[in-house]
Amino acid sequence: MARRCEICGKGTVAGNNVPRKGQAKKHGGVGQHIGVTTKRVFRPNIVSVKTLVKGTPRTIKVCTRCLRSGKIEKLV
Repeated sequence: MARRCEICGKGTVAGNNVPRKGQAKKHGGVGQHIGVTTKRVFRPNIVSVKTLVKGTPRTIKVCTRCLRSGKIEKLV
């Protein structure tokens, strides 16, 4: 199953891993050198939650932001 929130649709996002060497100029150095960037993945914080969907108990995958904001109600 996909790593995606079933409420808001939040999923994985691709980005770059940027290695930096040296001290920044604003901190008294001679400047930073940026190395070769490599691809990386930002993964959302997804949890499986048992909740009521249209009156029936069901387990769905929800991001913790939707859970914390009250968009979904957990079953105890």
